[in-house]
Amino acid sequence: MNGFDLDAGVAQRRRQLAGASALAAALVVAGCGGGSDGDEPASASSSSAGAQAATNACAARVNNTFKKLLECVGLAGVRAHQAALQTVANGNGGNRAAGTTGYDASVDYIVGKMSAAGYVVSLNPFAFVYNPPSVLQQTAPVAATYATGTFTGSGFGSVTASVTPVDINLVPPRASTSGCEATDFAGFPVGNIALIQRGTCSFAIKAVNAQAAGAGGVIIFNQGDTPLREGLIVGTLAPATVTIPVVGASFADGSALAQADSVAFINAPAPQNVTQYNVIAESRDGDPGNVVMVGAHLDSVQAGPGINDNGSGSAAILETALQMAKVKPRNKLRFAWWGGEESGLVGSTAYVAGLSESERQRIALYLNFDMVGSPNHVFFIYDGDNSDGTGAPAGPAGSAEIEQAFEQFYRDRGVPFKGTDFSGRSDYGPFIALGVDIPAGGLFTGAEGVKTAAEAALWGGTAGQQYDPCYHLACDTYANNNDVALDTNADAIAYTTLLFSMNTESVNGKRGKGNFSRPALKWPEHPPQEQ
Repeated sequence: MNGFDLDAGVAQRRRQLAGASALAAALVVAGCGGGSDGDEPASASSSSAGAQAATNACAARVNNTFKKLLECVGLAGVRAHQAALQTVANGNGGNRAAGTTGYDASVDYIVGKMSAAGYVVSLNPFAFVYNPPSVLQQTAPVAATYATGTFTGSGFGSVTASVTPVDINLVPPRASTSGCEATDFAGFPVGNIALIQRGTCSFAIKAVNAQAAGAGGVIIFNQGDTPLREGLIVGTLAPATVTIPVVGASFADGSALAQADSVAFINAPAPQNVTQYNVIAESRDGDPGNVVMVGAHLDSVQAGPGINDNGSGSAAILETALQMAKVKPRNKLRFAWWGGEESGLVGSTAYVAGLSESERQRIALYLNFDMVGSPNHVFFIYDGDNSDGTGAPAGPAGSAEIEQAFEQFYRDRGVPFKGTDFSGRSDYGPFIALGVDIPAGGLFTGAEGVKTAAEAALWGGTAGQQYDPCYHLACDTYANNNDVALDTNADAIAYTTLLFSMNTESVNGKRGKGNFSRPALKWPEHPPQEQ
């Protein structure tokens, strides 16, 4: 497999990682301090003497039974890691996106914690194209900064110029052919910024026509004809390309830019080719010919700190790993924190592509945890057997048995659950791909999907709203969380990780420890909180 041990890393990255353990400790202290608002953790871990005693007991013992492990993997520990990731984002421009210092600091935090716990930690490098954030500002007749993004196929650079609307329609129902015909640009002032409304033809046609008319830049804003066409729109010009910067805007911001005498500033920086790293941490014990992998993506989007997406999964697997540090598993345990997931599963795809055939065959299964504490949650399990008969097909052989392990956990907790497709939107994708065929499973509590009335009746929350109203937004902070969902799923993660670390017979036929064959759990050591 591609990767390198910390002791053999390149000099530059070693300098970046110097003092990672100390940084990890400092971040926990900072993250657990009192915050003045909802974005800051007011109390990420209990300060009570009882909680401290429990923490000390967990640190001193070997958590090699379900009872012991589930006593020690608790909400407070997971939230402390999320608090640390919030502190990282606060100190690095508000996000932890791949290619940024916020991601580097997140890597340092994980490396420090896992190294101190005694795992064999390595950094797995991958090539990454970092797209610096675009800028869209209105400088006259009002001053405002708008959310934006650069279209794929855009040119790069900056321009300040007057804004010229191109055949836009702001009056309901807002039918639009803006920019679809060359004649829409008759008399267009050369060098101005073309303000174009979404609708009728492709983004490519609009941008190509604008460039041909002499525009210095293009703003394409959403059409505003339906509620789904109100927000920020950023798309692709493929298969076309242009040499002028093309950025997106919401309908409301486009309307503001359409006012008379409007002047705007656009900056669409050129992409940068950089090296980023997945964090890989292995147990020192366990059969290297039967590897159980547990992963979560560590990066956020550029828009926000990503404390649910995916600080929740990253924190939950980290706390599980720390509480299992003294356990001697039957099978080799390999934890992975992926980079570049938000840019198209870049880190996990590179990792799987770098495995030899024999290395792939030694991986018994992969567990993926992405967004496991959504505020308006549903308890989703990846549908390993396609039992609903719709959408994506079943996962590779063995995936159904992984799904059943999660189902049993939820049943024993008395928690309703629901299947969700292997849609390819998270890091299980490269593992289950045709030709790789590694059994996979995992948990998810919802992203931009909308909760139905039937789901609200089962899990509470608000019907008609997104599972995570802050999905891919700046408000995905420490406050963007549901304690019940996160606490329950942290236990489910710990349970299945310990289960398969000791016995994968149900998945691949390889015999393990007989007392780890999905025993009944009944009620947990720390029952879930009330809704």
